[in-house]
Amino acid sequence: MAQYLLSVWHDEEYAVDFDTPEMQRICPKVDAVNQEMQSAGAWVFAAGLQPASSATVIRPGDGVSMTDGPYAETKEQMGGFWIIEAADLDAALEWGRKAAAACEGPVELRPMQSE
Repeated sequence: MAQYLLSVWHDEEYAVDFDTPEMQRICPKVDAVNQEMQSAGAWVFAAGLQPASSATVIRPGDGVSMTDGPYAETKEQMGGFWIIEAADLDAALEWGRKAAAACEGPVELRPMQSE
């Protein structure tokens, strides 16, 4: 089975506040998709991310250069992800559709490189 990354995207800076009405509505739907993935054997790993402002970029060169903040300046940022296993692209796209519906926002599907 191939592995895929399903990444969840947010507009610019987002707050991680699970007490908001929006998160109270979304979290049970995401939990249901997580349970379905686990029951189907598609689940490998998933995690939510802190906002991009919490990132540190580490660059190679003479020594190591580090800067605060995201690598790319963009109006959207990745807020979380799943790593899944699926028999084919069509099966992975179905999981992506379910994830986007649960998150109420865009989810990018990207195949993992094979060894």
